[in-house]
Amino acid sequence: MRRVCKVAMRAKRCFFNAFSGLFSQFVSVALGVIIPRLVLVQLGSEANGLLSATQQALVYLDLLESGIGTAALQALYKPAAEQDRAAVSGIFNAIRREYAKVGIAYAVLVCGLSVLFPFFIKTELPFFTVLLTVLLGSMGQAVRFLFQAKYRVLLQAEGRGYVLINANLLLTVSISIGKIILLICGLSLIAVQLLCFLCGLLQTVLLTLYAKKQYSWLNRAVPPDTTATAQHRAVLVHQISGLIFQNTDVLLLSVVCGLKTTSVYSMYVMLFGMVGTAVSAINGSVSFALGQTYHTDRAHFLRLYRAFETYNMAFTFALCLTADVFILPFLKLYTAGVTDISYLDPVLPHLFVCTYLLSNGRAAAQRVIEYAGHFQKTQNRSVIESVINLLISLLLVVPLGMYGVLIGTIVALLYRTNDMILYASHKLLHAPAQHTYRKFLCNGVLFVLLWFFAKALPLPLNSYPALLLSAAVFCIFSLLLFTVLGSALDCDARRVLFAIWRRTAMTVLQKSQYIRRKIGEKHIFTHRSAL
Repeated sequence: MRRVCKVAMRAKRCFFNAFSGLFSQFVSVALGVIIPRLVLVQLGSEANGLLSATQQALVYLDLLESGIGTAALQALYKPAAEQDRAAVSGIFNAIRREYAKVGIAYAVLVCGLSVLFPFFIKTELPFFTVLLTVLLGSMGQAVRFLFQAKYRVLLQAEGRGYVLINANLLLTVSISIGKIILLICGLSLIAVQLLCFLCGLLQTVLLTLYAKKQYSWLNRAVPPDTTATAQHRAVLVHQISGLIFQNTDVLLLSVVCGLKTTSVYSMYVMLFGMVGTAVSAINGSVSFALGQTYHTDRAHFLRLYRAFETYNMAFTFALCLTADVFILPFLKLYTAGVTDISYLDPVLPHLFVCTYLLSNGRAAAQRVIEYAGHFQKTQNRSVIESVINLLISLLLVVPLGMYGVLIGTIVALLYRTNDMILYASHKLLHAPAQHTYRKFLCNGVLFVLLWFFAKALPLPLNSYPALLLSAAVFCIFSLLLFTVLGSALDCDARRVLFAIWRRTAMTVLQKSQYIRRKIGEKHIFTHRSAL
């Protein structure tokens, strides 16, 4: 009975996480497509490129976190599942102390970076505009490290990711509305960055107060459990690899090709990033359940893992296909009137699709490696991926520009994705990897067929409403086909999916009956009071 209750609670939190994540993504997309357009029109491609380059440069400073959060999250899954408050308090006290050091160091370094950054990029923007843009855009993260980061790890481990998602949604909406007003009024880039900093500061205060109330039972007298973060140095190696993989392209283009080229590249990153964020929202919604199950019920975990791999792949392929088909028509409308550089390139969408299919398609294997805590055992493989990406990008960025850096990313991904699949299958799951490759191949064939089918259709793409409606219908149609294909390829995954649907339907039915009963009781009470 206790196990059933735990499963029901996990399913409920997974649902809340998934719903919050998708709703947040929908709102973020709706608001996010407006801001870059206003920046381009009101401030120009130089300003848009500066914002992208600044954001990517600051990501490298997150290395100061040294993998503390990721290592602690894996350590928290087991005591969180067993509700061992003493163990949770010990891990919390350890990461609280570490994040305090990180926050102070981060604040010092961003001050230095804000002064040096204007000397390392090709731009015609004033020195102090660049300096204040970097400073205001980075100090919010220092505050989060000092006050909020330790609670974020605990919320994720307990499956309360929807709280973080909703807090980020509120922040996104506030910042977006403020940016729109400021840009329409013709205010400067510095004013926009100041608004972002103040809104982030308010969100940090509110989320910290909520977490302190929610976890008032935390005992600070418990000795810090330093073993929880013992692998954070190995995690750091993986994070460095990830940062090089994700952010080297923008920095190379900013230095070699200039901010206008960076603006074009960042536009594709923004649009395809929406696909990645939507997939991450679904992945994140079930991550805590998979992590807890891995440490408590290995047989059940294997069933959940196969279902996760199958339908995560279906979701990824469907969204990437939709983006590949509709991104150029969208950009044609979106960048109309922007004449300082062309944003339309028929090759870039295909290259970006390759990167996102490879990176998101390995998500299941990557999570197994994280749950097992094999950070140190796989760190050399991460370094190899970084070296491949960096060397090829450096060699090809001058002759090929954006194509060169994307080719470097794809080659590195081909190595590391295959390595992760084989490692997770053979070393951890003790199962053949051919099932994963078969799913990749079948989904890839369906992807190509649907792409040619979409290109043959006379779709009305000359206005935003027509384009968005066509994209939504095509995405739903594609998702259904990829889901049917995944279910046909993996019977166990299909059974898990049907079981989740039945459990969700029963939960919704029971909740509706409970609400109707409460409304009926309230009506009877009111009627008797009136008599």
